[in-house]
Amino acid sequence: MKVIILGNGVTGITAARTIRQNSEHAEITVISGETDHFFSRTALMYIYMGHMRFQDTKPYEDWFWDKNRINLKRAWISKIDFEGKKLISDQSEEFHYDKLVLATGSVPNKFGWPGQDLNGVHGMYSYQDLERLENRSSKIKHAVIVGGGLIGIELAEMLHSRHIPVTFLVRETSFWNNVLPPQESEMINRHINAQHGIDLRLNTELFEIRGDGQEVQSVVTNNGEEICCEFVGLTAGVRPNIDFLKETALQIDRGIMIDRSFITNIPDVYAGGDCAQFHNPPEGRRPVEQVWYTGKMHGEIIGKNIASGKNYQSYDPGPWFNSAKFFDIEYQTYGWVPPNIHDQENMDEIYWEHSDGMKSIHLTFRPSDWKFLGINSFGIRYRHQLFDKWLREERSIQYVLRNLKAANFDPEFFKSYEDHCIKNFNTKYPGETVRSESSKGLKSFLNLIKQGA
Repeated sequence: MKVIILGNGVTGITAARTIRQNSEHAEITVISGETDHFFSRTALMYIYMGHMRFQDTKPYEDWFWDKNRINLKRAWISKIDFEGKKLISDQSEEFHYDKLVLATGSVPNKFGWPGQDLNGVHGMYSYQDLERLENRSSKIKHAVIVGGGLIGIELAEMLHSRHIPVTFLVRETSFWNNVLPPQESEMINRHINAQHGIDLRLNTELFEIRGDGQEVQSVVTNNGEEICCEFVGLTAGVRPNIDFLKETALQIDRGIMIDRSFITNIPDVYAGGDCAQFHNPPEGRRPVEQVWYTGKMHGEIIGKNIASGKNYQSYDPGPWFNSAKFFDIEYQTYGWVPPNIHDQENMDEIYWEHSDGMKSIHLTFRPSDWKFLGINSFGIRYRHQLFDKWLREERSIQYVLRNLKAANFDPEFFKSYEDHCIKNFNTKYPGETVRSESSKGLKSFLNLIKQGA
């Protein structure tokens, strides 16, 4: 069986490894035009900031692929002949398959801005983007970033590490307020602007990028202001990398349409990761998932189904979780903490924020039956395993508050703030008084896991 995997990101590589683990005889080829070897995309910023070298971002040694009989091919694929079961590169090379995995990832959004194709205007997603930014950095006196998502904040931190002044254009009225509740969004506004000196322009959109026909020279905002710059980072979200597939028989909407076994409408063709879109996503999940850990899950199921030939595994990712970093503030979220909590039916919240403006805990629950719904934490690390269990087991908010200290990642070495949440809950609901269970750090956590918390 010849298996071709298009894309060497986390989905494609996980699929390749899983197939090999479950099939001794499959002939596996991974094709990518980006790099020779798999690397951690989330670590690109640390290469630029001097914290890591590129070779440090590769999870596997270069000899790993030969040892596991996974063929790597550096090529850009320009066309797929699904009837003939072959891929065609921009150099007219042909690659034939029995099974095909499409794991082509994402590309930065462009919205037809004048000047968006000038030199010095690009996103921060690929290794090529990193190279272009590195080659240009010495001539950047001022940079403009367009779009207030997680890639945008990473790019701002990267440029800030080189002492390059940054103007950050965010069309929303508060940073990432389509994801974060107002309290956390405002905290991040202050952190970006006041504590790190980034020129954060809220409620401001890009209107035009100006240049000399070759190089970028300035941007014009929607309110007519012109800002001189030598670099424009386009970070207004990403979209599935599927343009080269749009004139084929493959069913496409925003992404490549798949069922929960990652099967497309074409026999023997699978898709997963950022480029895929579920016909019927699992409850609480979006049709297009563009998160590292979900991409890894996609690859595992694709690999098992291809190796078995039965497509018996279906995607069930469990409760939502994610993590990120806003300069110095680490962020974790588990379950459901929507940006518009007070617009939700039968939802309440407990919120606590430290006086330093860099730590907070935000819990949501259903007051009709006290069911715990989710948590955001900023500047405080919690253990994923416990929140995953509590959400799956539909624990009450009282239970979670009583045991919250056990979820603290390093209670022996860092100050605990969970009692503040209990105090806020007891003040709000005096008839449901909660008292914290004594916590002994790691021992308490292990006991809860052992007991099926």
